[in-house]
Amino acid sequence: MSQSLSKIILHIIFSTKDRFDFLTDEKIKQETHSFLAGILNTRGATCILVGGTSNHVHILSLQSKKELISKTIGEGKRASTLWLKDKSPLLSKFHWQNGYGVFSVSESNVEIVKKYILNQEEHHKTSSYKDEFRSFLKKYNIEYDEKYVWD
Repeated sequence: MSQSLSKIILHIIFSTKDRFDFLTDEKIKQETHSFLAGILNTRGATCILVGGTSNHVHILSLQSKKELISKTIGEGKRASTLWLKDKSPLLSKFHWQNGYGVFSVSESNVEIVKKYILNQEEHHKTSSYKDEFRSFLKKYNIEYDEKYVWD
């Protein structure tokens, strides 16, 4: 085959450091989502949707053919952290958590995941970020040590 073809759809989730509600301003939250999408797109990961709450984000994206998932997410987190710290003195202590979760999404479930991401504010009226993330780990049968998940 003369070309490399792929379509790997990812659901990426990570929170602010200690789940602190840094993104309470709706305008800054939306700008952060757009900024993250832009970073991922420039790195070859076609971003479908970014959403979340004041303390975490969900990203639906195609995997980049150019680089590892860890590098793409790491650069998105690094660049958005620097960008946010410059946005406002109130965000001078902004940080994302060290880790993240990445989960595969089948083509047939893309619309379901989109709706889930768009419904985050409502969803988190009854469920915490930690409970949500644990449910993904359970659903995807991922073994983990609780003391290393939340840093």
